[in-house]
Amino acid sequence: MKLAARLDRIEPFYVMELAKAAAQTAAGPLCDPAQGGRRMIRLNIGEPDFGAAPAVREAVARVAQGPTPYTDALGLPALREAIAAWYGQRFGLDIAPQRIAITAGASAALQLACLALFERGDEVLMPDPCYPCNRHFVTAADATPRLLPTDAAARFQLSAAQVRKAWTPATRGVLLASPSNPTGTSIAPEVLADIAGSVRARGGVTVVDEIYLPLSYDAHFGGTALALGDDIISVNSFSKYFGMTGWRLGWLVLPPALLPGIERLAQNLYICPSTLSQRAALACFEPESLHEFERRRAELKARRDYIVPALNALGLSVPVTPDGAFYAWMDVSRHHADSWVFAHQLLESAQVALTPGRDFGLADPQRWMRLSFASSMEDLHEAVARLRGVLA
Repeated sequence: MKLAARLDRIEPFYVMELAKAAAQTAAGPLCDPAQGGRRMIRLNIGEPDFGAAPAVREAVARVAQGPTPYTDALGLPALREAIAAWYGQRFGLDIAPQRIAITAGASAALQLACLALFERGDEVLMPDPCYPCNRHFVTAADATPRLLPTDAAARFQLSAAQVRKAWTPATRGVLLASPSNPTGTSIAPEVLADIAGSVRARGGVTVVDEIYLPLSYDAHFGGTALALGDDIISVNSFSKYFGMTGWRLGWLVLPPALLPGIERLAQNLYICPSTLSQRAALACFEPESLHEFERRRAELKARRDYIVPALNALGLSVPVTPDGAFYAWMDVSRHHADSWVFAHQLLESAQVALTPGRDFGLADPQRWMRLSFASSMEDLHEAVARLRGVLA
């Protein structure tokens, strides 16, 4: 069977390959209590352990009893209005509900944005490291992701000077993430404003993945890029802060001129987001739910405050403390020359699953490894104890 050539430009999702290896180890004797094994501690997947809020679970039970027909391709008007109100409450922004498109997860949001904006011959500037799927969405639109190496001094984010220097006649815009997966670092507001201004001056587009933005732990980095102008395209999700990972629900905030094109794409690609998920998600904005989400954010901050010093003490250096999300980006070169091999060794020796750096870019990926502290504090303490025993 002849396959489309674009598949040759899209690499495997190595996070999931490592997850499969962890599952195989977990099913074997090393994790079999009957044979003296111990359970696998999974710090490799970016999925909060809290799950959906109680009010959301109660809402879906009620909704499931009634009809769940298709909604508008851009989503339930009530949910678009609730999100707009949330931007006003949390960020002090007046976002028109008509600028919000509900999507089938942030992945669909990024796919829609890339298909609407990019085409063959276009280049899109992105930081290295970055979340692999983001660059593959660019590739799937037949454009070219151009990764620009970053370092700890720049918080593993692009600078405006980099963007200006890298810009060519083929450059269509930038795709950023703040806070970032895998580093948990955000773009400083003054840097983001400089980047957006530079892109605007060159007739380009600025797309910012903000799915971890509500999980910011530092007020300096907690603002949305939408404050920089109506031409900014923001991607967000109900998966991380709102705990609805399997519900596949996200949204875009778009310039008004882009809405008709996004609507046409959504109509044809998936008709509409899940009606059940949308109606349940309305409960996310009830006061008790918002209180619960803030409690969880404080818990994740406590986990960060424990795990980062613990990793540094183990020689797994975290050069920039994450100010958001739930990831620690650590330099493992003191212990091994290849993080891919090292990650598989730790599955066997410590029964701890971590994510090697090869997914996230081309700039020295074998040096880096990502740890997700979305698991319980109990798991983090146990993982550190096991790693200490192995690395000693």
